[in-house]
Amino acid sequence: MEKQEAKRLGHRLVLVVYPFQGHINPMLQLATILYSKGFSITIAHPQFNSPNHENHPEFHFVSIPDGLSKTNFSPSNFMAAISALNSNCEAPFQQYMEEMMKVEDPHDRVAGVVYDGFMHFAQVVAINLKLPGINVRTSAAATLLLFAVFPDAHHEKGYISFPESLAQAPVPELQSLDLKGILGSTEIPTPILELRATVTDTTKKASAIIVNTVHFLEQQTLTKVQEHFPSPVFSLGPFHKLAPSASSSLLKEDSSCISWLDKQAPKSVICISFGSMVSMDEKELVEMAWGLANSEQPFLWVVRPGSVRGLEWIELLPESFKERVEGRGCIVKWAPQKEVLAHGAVGGFWSHCGWNSTLESVCEGVPMLCRPYFGDQGLSAKYVCSVWKVGLELEGDLERGKIERAIRRLMVETEGVEIRQRAKDLKHKAELCLSEDGSTYNALNELAQHILSFG
Repeated sequence: MEKQEAKRLGHRLVLVVYPFQGHINPMLQLATILYSKGFSITIAHPQFNSPNHENHPEFHFVSIPDGLSKTNFSPSNFMAAISALNSNCEAPFQQYMEEMMKVEDPHDRVAGVVYDGFMHFAQVVAINLKLPGINVRTSAAATLLLFAVFPDAHHEKGYISFPESLAQAPVPELQSLDLKGILGSTEIPTPILELRATVTDTTKKASAIIVNTVHFLEQQTLTKVQEHFPSPVFSLGPFHKLAPSASSSLLKEDSSCISWLDKQAPKSVICISFGSMVSMDEKELVEMAWGLANSEQPFLWVVRPGSVRGLEWIELLPESFKERVEGRGCIVKWAPQKEVLAHGAVGGFWSHCGWNSTLESVCEGVPMLCRPYFGDQGLSAKYVCSVWKVGLELEGDLERGKIERAIRRLMVETEGVEIRQRAKDLKHKAELCLSEDGSTYNALNELAQHILSFG
C-alpha cells in the first residue's frame, strides 16, 4: 500500500520497547520501517534507559512507570529486570491505552500493539482491549524454537518436549545448530524455564510475528517455527538496512575512529567489540591486548567504560603495550559500529555475537571471530561458524597465543580467504533480499496488508 493511502486511512501502531541497547535499536528501526509504510507511530517505553526522543521527531513518545532504577539494576540479573518490567508496566500501559482509545481520532485510530517479545504484558493488554498484538523477535528466528521446545526432562512440568523431528531429522541447518545440545548442556534454572513458557504462550496468542532476520539465513528454521506458531511469521530483516535512521545509541559514539580507519589498508583491520552488556575481568583484558599486539594486525578495539570489572577503562594496560601498537591500534570507548563494519579497511570482526552485530557483519560481508558470552549469543555463533561458515569460534580461556593464532587464521591465512569469500557471497544474497521482489521487500508489503486487514 502506498504511504499516502495508509496515512489517509489513519492507522496508528503503538510500539512497546524493552529498554536495553540491543533491543532499543531494532525496535526504533522497525518503527522507522513501519512509518515509511504510512503508519503513525507511538513509542511506549519504560522510564529506565529512555531513548532520545529528539532523534525521532516523527514519532510520539510516551514514558511508562517501571519501578526500575540504575542503582538497583544489575545487567547480570536480567531475569529480575524482565520480571519487574512486566509486573510494573502492565497497569500503567493499559491505563494509557484506554485513555488513548477514549479520545481516539477517527483519522488516527489504533491499528495494533507491536511489542518486543520480552515485554509480554503488552499482548495481555492488547487482548484486554481487543486490539491485535504483534510480537517482535529482535534475535534469530531459531530462538523461537529454543523458547518453545524443551528437553523431555521438563515435559512433566507442562513444557513442550523436544520432538525427534528437531533432534534427528535430516535438516542440515538445525542439525548444525544443535538446539538439543544447547538446551541440554546445563541445568536450566526454573525462572528461565518459566519465562520461556510465558513468552512462548504469549507469542502463540499474537496476531503476527515479526523477526529481524533474512529469510535465506534461516530458511529451514523458519519452516519449523511456522509449525509451532499459528500466526503468520514475517522475516523483515535486516532492520538496520531498511531503516538507516538516526542513532539510538545510549552511549556517546566516538567517530574519530573512522578517520583512523581511512588511513589503513583495505581489509587489514580487525574490529573488536563485545556490545553494551558483556563484562570481562582484568586478566582477559591483558591477554586480549597482548594477543592483538602479537598478531601484528591493525585493530580497532572498542572497550566500553566499566566493561572490565574493577576498572574504569584501560588504565591497567602497560606503556609497553601502547608503545608496541602505536599507529597500528586504535582504542575507543564506543564506536558507530554500522559505519565501522561498512568501512573498506575492516577485514574481520571479533564479536560477542549479539544478533544485531551478527546481522550487521553479515550484511557488510565481514567475517567474524566469535566469542559468545550469554543468552542467544552461542546460537548466533553456531550460525556463523557451523551453518553459514563465515567465522571462527574462539573457545575456552582467553590466552594471548590462542588469540594471536585465531586472528591470523581469520585475517591472513588461506582459511580466512575462503571464509571471506563466503562472507562476500552472504552480503550479495542479503542485498538481493532487500531489492524489489526480494524476500524482505515482499514480507514488508505483506505485513502492511496484514495489519490493515485487522480492520
